[in-house]
Amino acid sequence: MKTIIAGALLLSAAPAAAQDTGTPDEVAQDSTRHPTLRDLCSDRPGLNTPACTVDPGRLQVEVGLANWTLDKQPDQRHDTIEAGQIQLRYGVTPTTEVRLGWTAYGRARTRDITTGAVDSVQGVGDVTLGLKQNLRHPAEGKTGLAVAVLPFVTLPTGRTDVGAGDWGAGLIVPTSYKIDDTVSLEFSPEIDAAVNESGDGRHLSYGAAMGVQVHLSKATRLTPELQFVRDNDPEHHATMSRASLSFDVQPAKMLQFDVQAVAGLNRDTPDVELSFGVSRKF
Repeated sequence: MKTIIAGALLLSAAPAAAQDTGTPDEVAQDSTRHPTLRDLCSDRPGLNTPACTVDPGRLQVEVGLANWTLDKQPDQRHDTIEAGQIQLRYGVTPTTEVRLGWTAYGRARTRDITTGAVDSVQGVGDVTLGLKQNLRHPAEGKTGLAVAVLPFVTLPTGRTDVGAGDWGAGLIVPTSYKIDDTVSLEFSPEIDAAVNESGDGRHLSYGAAMGVQVHLSKATRLTPELQFVRDNDPEHHATMSRASLSFDVQPAKMLQFDVQAVAGLNRDTPDVELSFGVSRKF
């Protein structure tokens, strides 16, 4: 944890660079004429995934400093704590980025409500590899539609109950529409070959997140969202629904801090999730 906090402080202290945005074609042309960077566009926070990609030759680091999830069932209470949810995004071309995600520490604790017995496990999490391809994006300062595709695969590097236990894969289609400089609409349909609850094999899971991103000022945003997921696990088919409210602030052009609260809307969804983190582009 000390290492994670120290890393966040180093990110905060690093100088911010200038910005630039545009359509994929415009970015490809401008990248040779203007050495400035696009606006910082982080996957954190929120249930949706943005359609933007990182500038070619640039690295973006996004770190979930802490995340707590509570799932209460009639017979047990399940708490999960994660720290160091690291995502590295590197721009390969003006419209393509490669991604690597990993959770440095996870702790899962289950308490039987009837007997009081407690079972706890801790360790590292799984590794996720992905590639995001931007298909369409409005020019700087313009309104319009942005679309990308994001295939990914998850490798079972984590411990049981911290990691999934087997490999999985999925596809997200990040989509957004900028109405004006204040409001943007977001939509992220997703389909997965999700790992079975038993930790062996895969099943179909699909759903979508949707939200409204509101710029309270040039440096602050508030984003309410909803997400619905149908999970066809062999042991228990379920439809999960969540509501989220997230807030982020950019004290510098290439630095962002965020906080998010998520509430489960039915009994098949964890009750509460709280998280905060930091993003920095180099």
